Amino acid sequence: MKLVSTEQIRELEKAADAAGVSYATMMENAGRSMAEVVAERLGQGRNGQVLVLVGPGNNGGDGLVAARHLKDRGYDPVIYIWKRIVAGDENFRLTQERSIPCIWAEQDKKGGELRRVLGRSIAVVDALLGTGAARPIEGLLADLLSVVHDVRQERAQVSAGQKVSVNAVPSPWPPDKNPLPVIAVDVPSGLNCDTGVADPCTLPADLTVTFAYPKVGQFVVDACRTVGELIVADIGIPPALADSIETELLTAQTIAGLLPLRPRCSHKGTFGKALIVAGSVNYTGAACLAASAAARVGAGLVTLGIARALQPAIAAKITEATYLLLPHEMGVIGPEAARLLWEKIPDYDALLVGPGLTVEKEAVSFVHELLKLRPAAKKAHIGFVSKTQQPAAPETPHLPPLVLDADALNALSQSEQWWQQVPSGSILTPHPGEMSRLLNQPIAEIEKARLDTAREAARCWGQIVVLKGACTVVAAPDGQVAVNPFATPALATAGTGDVLAGTIVGLLAQGLSPWAAARAGVYLHGLSGELVGRKIGVAGAVAEDVAQALPAAMRLLRGQ
Repeated sequence: MKLVSTEQIRELEKAADAAGVSYATMMENAGRSMAEVVAERLGQGRNGQVLVLVGPGNNGGDGLVAARHLKDRGYDPVIYIWKRIVAGDENFRLTQERSIPCIWAEQDKKGGELRRVLGRSIAVVDALLGTGAARPIEGLLADLLSVVHDVRQERAQVSAGQKVSVNAVPSPWPPDKNPLPVIAVDVPSGLNCDTGVADPCTLPADLTVTFAYPKVGQFVVDACRTVGELIVADIGIPPALADSIETELLTAQTIAGLLPLRPRCSHKGTFGKALIVAGSVNYTGAACLAASAAARVGAGLVTLGIARALQPAIAAKITEATYLLLPHEMGVIGPEAARLLWEKIPDYDALLVGPGLTVEKEAVSFVHELLKLRPAAKKAHIGFVSKTQQPAAPETPHLPPLVLDADALNALSQSEQWWQQVPSGSILTPHPGEMSRLLNQPIAEIEKARLDTAREAARCWGQIVVLKGACTVVAAPDGQVAVNPFATPALATAGTGDVLAGTIVGLLAQGLSPWAAARAGVYLHGLSGELVGRKIGVAGAVAEDVAQALPAAMRLLRGQ
């Protein structure tokens, strides 16, 4: 599914109108979709008052259409209008034909009527500001949003003090949501759909129904705390109009089509061999988690390349793996291990290097030797490309499809123009701190422009970049970018990055292309985190729980 900017959605709507899908038709489709979602969540035919906050522009028009369809479905909508001229507005006229009550914000300066209506409402539809809004929220709009905030908080406090019957009919909303749910039309008012930055007055939504395509700003920065659940509704824009857009949102349908086939007449060699070089005396768990994930995602054989001294402890934990025991210095793999690996690497279909190696000089030298990198002579230039010409680096040994994670990335940051020697199309999996070291840029700058940063890094380095975090970004050298829809605190725990790296190398070993393996691995990892969060809770989940959930995630995607 394409992921669009505000300018792109404007151009798509313009092109659709020129192709015969009028703006009026798109608005009608949008408002009807809103009403359908509200009715589905609140219970079809359930009587109740729904407050529809209506602003200027197309977003307010969508809200008026939604109010009309809610009335036709048996609800009692009340329209609260801010800064909208309704003379000649056909959608407003149709609401008045149905005798839908209307309150004008300009005539309710102290918000008394708004507070009264909120007190009787079972839900709020936010149709105040749309995707094009970028100015700070102030004045009367800030005041009315503040009233909604206050009433929601009051309702939540009352609800928390009530007794709950175990025989009560389950609420259509998740129990951790506000008892006065807010459904946003296209975008929560005040959220910038390009940058993802939310105005301090933004009304967080429990559910957002966005139209045609999800927007970039719904998956970065403040989106996690403002968008809530996101549903994409079709409004009639022909899909072919978006073919040239390079950014996509990963979906279950897309990833299901990437998963390796599992023929009945197969053996372990059918599903490839993955070699994982990982771990150190203080980080044995990293190797275990990566190997566990690679096996659980379906690799036929997983071999752990580890410091010889660690084998007894790791073998007690990971019984399915085979082992390649490497020379070490006090439990840290050293540069002399590279020669042994060069001899064995041709036997494998995919290679992962990095989890838990440490940043000790022996481990850094090992990575440099394995990839034939030059140690950095001085602090790297800020950005992607050095201004000075560097002498040609020695030739890199032939490597299978490669994943570089964690301390392998930290070693890259200590090498001059490492991207000239790392095989093109390798997969790099930095978290923001590791990306900061690779680029010599502040983390805050990276987080403010995650998509652009990942895209430019992938292009300049010639590598696939997986920029981890809430809604992980995957970028390819040709400009394609994919965004993962998942953002769950169940993954905010030590070791889940090792699980992700193992997931990706396990898919590579089974023959997926690096671009496919990176996207599928990121999605499966996020879905596994969601499954774990729902099963045991988002607090207390550990990385091994995520690895163990990978088969269930794949089964779910395969429709089994």
